[in-house]
Amino acid sequence: MQWVDLSQKKKEKLIDSHCIDLMCSWQMNRVLLTITLVMFAAQRLVSGAESKPAASVSSETCVECHQKLTPNIVGDWRLSRHSEVKVGCADCHGAGHNATNDVAQVKIPTPDTCAECHEAQVKEFKGGKHAAAWAAMKAMPTIHWQPMALIEGMKGCGGCHKIGLKSEQEIKELKKTSAGFGVASCDACHTRHTFSKKEAQQPQACQTCHMGFDHPQWEMYSGSKHGVRALLKQSGTLPASTPAPTCQTCHMQGGHHGVNTSWGFLAVRLPMPEDKQWSEDRATILQGLGVLDPSGKPTARLDVVKAANVAKLTQEDWQKPRDQMLQTCNQCHSANFARQQLEQGDNIIKEADHLMAEGIRIVAGLYKDGLLQKPSNYAHPFPDLLTFHDAPTVIEQKLFVMFLEHRMRTFQGTFHASPDYALWYGWSEMQRDLTEIKSLAAELREKGAQTK
Repeated sequence: MQWVDLSQKKKEKLIDSHCIDLMCSWQMNRVLLTITLVMFAAQRLVSGAESKPAASVSSETCVECHQKLTPNIVGDWRLSRHSEVKVGCADCHGAGHNATNDVAQVKIPTPDTCAECHEAQVKEFKGGKHAAAWAAMKAMPTIHWQPMALIEGMKGCGGCHKIGLKSEQEIKELKKTSAGFGVASCDACHTRHTFSKKEAQQPQACQTCHMGFDHPQWEMYSGSKHGVRALLKQSGTLPASTPAPTCQTCHMQGGHHGVNTSWGFLAVRLPMPEDKQWSEDRATILQGLGVLDPSGKPTARLDVVKAANVAKLTQEDWQKPRDQMLQTCNQCHSANFARQQLEQGDNIIKEADHLMAEGIRIVAGLYKDGLLQKPSNYAHPFPDLLTFHDAPTVIEQKLFVMFLEHRMRTFQGTFHASPDYALWYGWSEMQRDLTEIKSLAAELREKGAQTK
């Protein structure tokens, strides 16, 4: 049959006619039926994405039941683009569930499920930092001490880090601990079951995770001039044509799903800076992160850092996202202004690192002099910043807060154009942290002198 000479409308009409004839005739050749259905699916192209052939369980069958059980899920799906292009329930959830007694057969989608239609986006996602979120959380040394509800139950760290990819073994474990929920990733931004592209393009889509104690990017951004303009544009106060960058404008340039930044979450990188003081300070911070041992040699955690891509380990890896950011900034600002603003962020990391390193060295000195006992779970007699709130002493708790809350806010506030966070919630707090650490250390040394 020659299809190339027919218009799209005629093609679809002809295919539809053949499908009806085939379904009405029980004696038709099954091979021809298969070929025709495949050709039918190939013609249903919407926005460049191929819709799937109908699954063995029709969406109408699912809707009939779920309209009574979970009506809002049905409502979300009906609002979705999936509904428009006939991507039905069974296409994502499989055809194993047909009744109330076989709910265990429901397939919970993973990113690979989404990749069947959205291959490019999933490939981009897998190359970005979000994909490593689950692995990064699991790599924390005391994560297994936390209540299951907060991790696998996803009411704490796991609630945001679930966006990361999971291994087959991890998916099996999640099926045991959380009925298989949390194995998806795409729904962290494209809320199920609408899976709305428009929703995921709004800055509020990032708010659930990027806020609070250690990374209040939402608070910084929404209070910055960037965020103010974007939110006024959303409300209609500013015209729709107003340039107003969202989180996605800067971190997902052109809709690219491989979210990445030069400095990453921890604001450490290689190679070491040429500045001698900064190089020493960064080495101390890397020791506090357990990437280097107290003598400066690499540890097994360096391999974890590489695997989770939480730090840039070459100049090239750092420079590429920096150049991309400069191009984005240059859409509204001059190249010189954009470069100067980002360099100020680099410089504030240098200043914050100097305070942070001094605090780490003070606590490390207490270990060295036997005034602070090494916890049994520590690999070395040295503060471990990644134990977070599980640090065993008050002075180490203060060091943890200095690192994960206040140092983060100092440089993140700078990069997100939030003067208040950069100064009062960041730098100023670091200064006060260091004062308290010095005072606590002096008390420990005085007690130690009295017991001799």
